Amino acid sequence: MADWIEEGRKAPDFTLQTHTGEKLKLSSLRGSTVILYFYPKDDTPGCTKEACGFRDQQADLQARNAVVLGVSSDSVESHVRFRDKYDLPFVLLADPEHRIAEKYGAWREKTLYGKKSMGIVRSTFVIDAEGRVAKLFKNVRADGHAEKVVAAVEALLAG
Repeated sequence: MADWIEEGRKAPDFTLQTHTGEKLKLSSLRGSTVILYFYPKDDTPGCTKEACGFRDQQADLQARNAVVLGVSSDSVESHVRFRDKYDLPFVLLADPEHRIAEKYGAWREKTLYGKKSMGIVRSTFVIDAEGRVAKLFKNVRADGHAEKVVAAVEALLAG
């Protein structure tokens, strides 16, 4: 199990397939702040609440030149249904082999009802315009999370 990519470190570059089927390379977004959030599963209560929070903060984030990328191990087709159902205005990335989640440390052992399994732990990385992790949110609670991310982006831009 990989360690978390800590604040101040260079964010590992990657290329993943988007909900449109195109490939997106993280380093192609240099110059913008990137909110890279890992979530367990499309269209589940917590993940929906988190995604809708980012949707509702989209104008504030765009005004700060911030790009939201959601990553789960769901398929491209699942991402399309999830985006359409909740009118999500940002890119969802498919990481079916959870390689990128592992690179960032978001693929971890979880316990649910006493049963241990491996899966994505809800986490968010705010990556600055130079490609460094400026802020890491581990073990995120969906309620109010998007607002905390907006505040972190504001703090980053304020220097």
